Amino acid sequence: MTERTAVVVGAGIGGLCAGLGLRARGWRVTILERAPEFGTVGSGITLMSNALAGLDALGVGERIRAAGAVETPGGARTSDGRWLFRVEAATLADRLGTASLGIHRATLHELLRSALPADSIVTGAEVVDVLAGPPAEVGYLRDGVRHTLRADLVVGADGLRSTVRSRLWPEVPGPTYVGSTTWRGITDHPWRGELLTAITWAPGAEFGMVPLGDGRVYWFAALNAPAGQRAPDELQAVRDRFGDWHPPIPALLDATSTVLRGDIHHLGTPLPTYVRGAVVLLGDAAHAMTPNLGQGAAQAIEDAVVLGAFLDGADEVSNALLRYDRERRPRSQMIARASYRIGRFGQQLESRIAVTLRNLTLRLTPSDTALRSMNRFTGWRPPPAT
Repeated sequence: MTERTAVVVGAGIGGLCAGLGLRARGWRVTILERAPEFGTVGSGITLMSNALAGLDALGVGERIRAAGAVETPGGARTSDGRWLFRVEAATLADRLGTASLGIHRATLHELLRSALPADSIVTGAEVVDVLAGPPAEVGYLRDGVRHTLRADLVVGADGLRSTVRSRLWPEVPGPTYVGSTTWRGITDHPWRGELLTAITWAPGAEFGMVPLGDGRVYWFAALNAPAGQRAPDELQAVRDRFGDWHPPIPALLDATSTVLRGDIHHLGTPLPTYVRGAVVLLGDAAHAMTPNLGQGAAQAIEDAVVLGAFLDGADEVSNALLRYDRERRPRSQMIARASYRIGRFGQQLESRIAVTLRNLTLRLTPSDTALRSMNRFTGWRPPPAT
């Protein structure tokens, strides 16, 4: 059989995983990344059991587990420190199939890149045109020179503001602001206090913390706010809003020197298909979702694993892509809807009466019931290898 070729647009988590999945099945893969180089600045990420199962299927799970932190209790609190529910680490692992793993995004990214040949990733490549084909074509600029690649398959993994999606799905509205802004930070040094994977809610606001494999703690804060607001000192802005919340939140802020801020967007209009000709979308390009379920990266990993599995040995790329669309679109869009609803029920809830009722509901709900409900998101397993 003639070697099949693929161009992956975007070298984020989903794009790198797509490259791994396709290369493992004999495809020749070129990954185009707009950034001129890969940096070390970023935030943390939580990988739940479905993401870890996908990484195992790609052959990188063991290395990534070794670089992450596991086995920490979890739960939710109010801003004065009262627990709404608390779950021990062993229970989390038992009910969800495996312990969740906290890891720095830059570390995860580096481990995925290291599993690919260095010459398979082209940096500084700005995609300017895409033709659906088949065969598909990608035009991109690098150092002011235009290049064109033809391929049996093009994978659009270029994120929330995907060029591939805007070119081939022009009828679909772009990202929508959900009404919340977020700050993200990582402590400068390993944390000596209690390690928890926990979230705290107050009306219209939340603060979460996740231990990382290197001993530091990743934290995030979110607040209902108009789009586009920025502060001269973002760390001070977080202190002003969250500095009087329960320990260890003030200490975590004091232990952090760099903060990233961004408004939260999602694809409010679900795509009618993830496939056009020989072009397929995955990850945020296909189903950008709010972070409330911690499933954004996990769904990109699932996409990549399923895409590779369905293309394995397929006589017709078009049939495999249609099968991928039938498999992935309902699940990923269901999770995107659920994540948005949970944000409305959690961080974005402002009414004092509604907050009181929510908190009472959480206190009265057995933790086993809540964890079982999470299983429909995290209980995914890769398709059998062919």
